[in-house]
Amino acid sequence: MFKAAVQDEAALRAALADADIAPMLMVLAQLSGDMDILDEVAPHIYGAWSFMEAVPEDLKQKVRDRLVATLQEYAATGRQPPIDLPTDTLQRMMSAGVGQTVPADYIPLLVEETQLASEDSRAVHWRRPGVAADGIKVVIIGAGFSGLCSAIRLKEMGIPFFILEKNQDVGGTWLENTYPGCAVDTPNHFYSYSFNQSDTWTRHFSRRDEILAYIGATADKFGLRQHIRFGVEVTRAAFNERTSRWEVTFQPTGNAPETIEANAVIGAVGQLNRPSMPTIPGIDRFQGPLFHTARWDSSVDLKGKRVAIVGTGASAMQTGPSIAPDVAKLLIFQRTRHWAANNPNYHKEVSPGNRWAITNIPFFAKWMRFQLFWAGSDGFHASLKMDPNWPQPEISLNEANHKMREAMIDYIRNELDGDEELLAKIVPPYPPYGKRMLRDNHWYRMLKRPNVELVTDAIDHIDEDSIVMKDGSAHEVDVIVMATSFQASRMLWPMEIVGRAGRTIRDAWGDDDPRAYLGISMPGFPNLFLTYGPNTNLAHGGSIIFHTECQVRYIAQALRDMIENGHTTLEVTASAHDAYNERLDEACKNMVWAHPGVTSWYKNKHNRLTVTSPWTLLDYWKMTRMYDPADYRAEPATQAIAAE
Repeated sequence: MFKAAVQDEAALRAALADADIAPMLMVLAQLSGDMDILDEVAPHIYGAWSFMEAVPEDLKQKVRDRLVATLQEYAATGRQPPIDLPTDTLQRMMSAGVGQTVPADYIPLLVEETQLASEDSRAVHWRRPGVAADGIKVVIIGAGFSGLCSAIRLKEMGIPFFILEKNQDVGGTWLENTYPGCAVDTPNHFYSYSFNQSDTWTRHFSRRDEILAYIGATADKFGLRQHIRFGVEVTRAAFNERTSRWEVTFQPTGNAPETIEANAVIGAVGQLNRPSMPTIPGIDRFQGPLFHTARWDSSVDLKGKRVAIVGTGASAMQTGPSIAPDVAKLLIFQRTRHWAANNPNYHKEVSPGNRWAITNIPFFAKWMRFQLFWAGSDGFHASLKMDPNWPQPEISLNEANHKMREAMIDYIRNELDGDEELLAKIVPPYPPYGKRMLRDNHWYRMLKRPNVELVTDAIDHIDEDSIVMKDGSAHEVDVIVMATSFQASRMLWPMEIVGRAGRTIRDAWGDDDPRAYLGISMPGFPNLFLTYGPNTNLAHGGSIIFHTECQVRYIAQALRDMIENGHTTLEVTASAHDAYNERLDEACKNMVWAHPGVTSWYKNKHNRLTVTSPWTLLDYWKMTRMYDPADYRAEPATQAIAAE
């Protein structure tokens, strides 16, 4: 384990001179047991992001020298490193590494997330010897992050499964989105599976191709492709009450529909995979190329063209700066304003020293993942709750939220070179995080380019060669890019999902009011489990893959309970489902996304939050950590046989 790190001392020292100090410090403390060094360095670390430190160079060198000596000692003696550290020791280390107190109740979650324990506690094991899942079949719909995670955990348990994927490869949204500048806005060393951390990321916030390669490599590593049927779109899934099985109908490309039976179905289709095209009059009359960012037409050459981007959300903010240098004219049509935060690491490559340390120094990657988790998750959740006594409720929620607003305005003003007229058009009138917080991809600098124009007036209609405004003015364009939203509230659409008594999911939800227990289960739909279901989108921070792993563990535990006890179905009770959603709606009322001055795709037409989770990551982790049979009605096998 340690010989690779010390076989070339010059390379080791060169890497440490370039690597981040916080994970280095925590590796040293773990291996040496020297907690005093934490006390020396901790006062110089003031936050969890790697750039939030001011450790003097001589103190950094002290840490490096001690770590070299410690690694050499381990390599020489062959002794095993301490892994399952006491909670108080871990809390002391973690608090020093991020410059603030990490509460004790987070420690088990963080150990699990970073895989710092000797066992993967998210893996689900049989509780009874000799249990076999013979005769069981689970259908997983979708081969993106959630679908593959589900498959990996089922394969570990020996539960037969089959994945149906409408595309020709794995990747989900990362396969479908190919627009220029497409990238993740969560750090990759955290935006990845806890059980399959990569040591090859080249950027802190990776581009689409690198993420897609990681997903593909994961599918290959765990031998999943042989279990996937590509190029088939599920059109219908109906529960047969006579057999207690799901009948899943799918449409292969160019062939007749097929139907297969399954004991259980896991929906892993995501929320952001069905583009929402705006209903602008005349949109069909436009004679040039017109497409959504999620359906990017790579055959269209934008160089030297007059290009319109309609929308200013995440995909616009990534696409605009990426194409602006090449187009003749870029018109940005802004309907609503968005906040975009600066992160100094967003455009940075992972330094050679960090990459070397991640690959060669034991535990370095795990401590780096911990640092990023803490930097981008629950730390500011409290600042997104409304203070009923706050004197400026229109523009901010509380003192911390207001300070955040002022700091962001100062940043934007600086990026715009003090252009107050442009600033007034950009700064949102609602609190930070009211809509999805975006990463600044040099968006504000782009708006200052001579070939870029921000249009804030309302669109009236589209003509053959132009976009016409309400005041009658027209903007001639060659290409229109719709950077508009997705049909997030129409979850599971356009599939027809039929549960007990012929009741469909649309009967239960309507078009835009999805609800599920923990975002996973619905009464009336036995053995149907969702990942990334209602109210599980993370908008305050964190990684959606974290939620996925929580959900998949819960689903695996439910299936284990069903198989071990010989049940044919599990169905969440209406009382558990309704009580959970009452608590959820109550929690949402006080969060920034419910702010009366905000309209977003997080809400349905009744102003109810249907997409976003109000919980901290710790809250949701606790809720989903253990499947509780008391929340479900189980159907014994004898009852199903009698029904036949």
